[in-house]
Amino acid sequence: MVLTVLAAALVVAALVLPNTVVGLRPAKFVRIPAEAVIGAAVMLALPRRPRVVLAAVSGAALAAMTVLNLLDMGFNQYLGRSFNLVLDWSLLGDAQSYLEDSLGRTATLAATAGLIVVVLLLFVLLALSMVRLSNLLARHTGTATRGTLVAGVVWITCSSLGLQISGVPIASDRTAAALKIQAHRVSDTLRDEAEFRKVAKVDAFGDTPGAQLVPDLRGKDMIFTFIESYGRSAIEDPIIAPGVDRTLDERTAALAKAGFHAKSGWLTSATYGGSSWLGHSTTMSGLWVNNQQRYRTVMASDHLSLTKAFEKTGAFDTVGVMPGVQKAWPEQSFYGLNKVYNAFELGYRGPKFSWSTMPDQYALQQYQERVHSKKAADGKARMSLLILTSSHQPWAPIPKMVGWDQLGDGSVFKGIQAAGNKPADIIADTTRSRQEYGKSVQYSVTALTQWLERYGSKDTVLVFLGDHQPIARVSGNHASRDVPVAIVAKDPKVLDKVDGWGWTDGLRPAHDAPVWKMSSFRDRFLTAYGSTPHPKRG
Repeated sequence: MVLTVLAAALVVAALVLPNTVVGLRPAKFVRIPAEAVIGAAVMLALPRRPRVVLAAVSGAALAAMTVLNLLDMGFNQYLGRSFNLVLDWSLLGDAQSYLEDSLGRTATLAATAGLIVVVLLLFVLLALSMVRLSNLLARHTGTATRGTLVAGVVWITCSSLGLQISGVPIASDRTAAALKIQAHRVSDTLRDEAEFRKVAKVDAFGDTPGAQLVPDLRGKDMIFTFIESYGRSAIEDPIIAPGVDRTLDERTAALAKAGFHAKSGWLTSATYGGSSWLGHSTTMSGLWVNNQQRYRTVMASDHLSLTKAFEKTGAFDTVGVMPGVQKAWPEQSFYGLNKVYNAFELGYRGPKFSWSTMPDQYALQQYQERVHSKKAADGKARMSLLILTSSHQPWAPIPKMVGWDQLGDGSVFKGIQAAGNKPADIIADTTRSRQEYGKSVQYSVTALTQWLERYGSKDTVLVFLGDHQPIARVSGNHASRDVPVAIVAKDPKVLDKVDGWGWTDGLRPAHDAPVWKMSSFRDRFLTAYGSTPHPKRG
């Protein structure tokens, strides 16, 4: 009897399971699932062999839907969107790598093995539960038939009258609705692939000659920088913002003292909580790259990236500094970078800071020594793309600023890393995660602006922005997708070109500063600095 009750509870729980963490309320689990009523009616009508087979297959199918619901739950919590059955399997490998960097290889292997066991058990237990319940129905046909009819009438009544418990409808068709959503999602994904290929072939500046691209930035020391997870929450969340806002104001004043001025606004990112490469490619391509399929399409295309526009002029040497890249990076061609320094080419001998391979300050100093301090070949100017990583989750441990002349090979960070917080102590604590996230953004902004203050020249133009908001546990379940963006320069003519944008003076954008889709930045920037559109159509 106990096993039968447990089997029924497991099946009902799986049928009504929500796909978001915030949806995990007791009222969600005291509902009448239509699928159970229909399933019972079908089982009662079948002979023994097909009934047992159908029960086992139905249990396995319900287990698969439960796994998808749990994946939705995780993706909604961390990336602000549901799991895509077609595109997102590859991200599970990235998630494992992130856990390995954060918690260590042993803990990650144990967690992975445990997860596999749990999933297998779920399939076995739901299949066995369905078989057990179907056998119970067969043994008590009369009672089961009457009970099924009563349950059906109750479900129809509750559905018709809209009866609820704590705001949750009593009549549920959660699994059927989830299956329909998954089917639509797959169909939409496949259709989007074909449509996006056509969109990617259209480019307002695709046929613009190099001589007509960014003429107003010729001779400039042009730098584009992404700060990991630097989102609107860093500037406006009541827990996070005080420290970050103070840092932005202090750094604005320090830069002004050094002769630099800034304007800032907001961009709405194509991604949230992770998948930073989608934010990078959206900004640089001028296309809305919000999934892995679109990313692959763009990377394989000849669509003009903002950074490649500088290479196309023939007047700029183009360089990338990517401390987060630890394997082959074919995207170098799309971004038009003549040289890329990855994590293994910056001479770092210090400790990793969780996922981040090296502190931002060290990466910036290496950029200075290997690239920025040297003249480009053939008298060219230089355009650089930097991806800073110290503000990547789990925000423990966080580097601290050291003297710029003390950085050496990075060994100076060993004591700082050892004395820092442990990832496991921060990951599960929402308040501490928010606090440490704010500190990591302060560190990254400080490192970047101190570098500019120390090494920037009258020709330096820095554009820096966030790639996406931090995960929902930090930014909130209903946070915007906005990220700050700023342009910093000594030459007043550079900022005069964007005076009509309505951006805020300084590094901290006002709450009501203009908000643009991230995909609009490329064309606005190219236009502002004198580029002439010559559309290319597929």
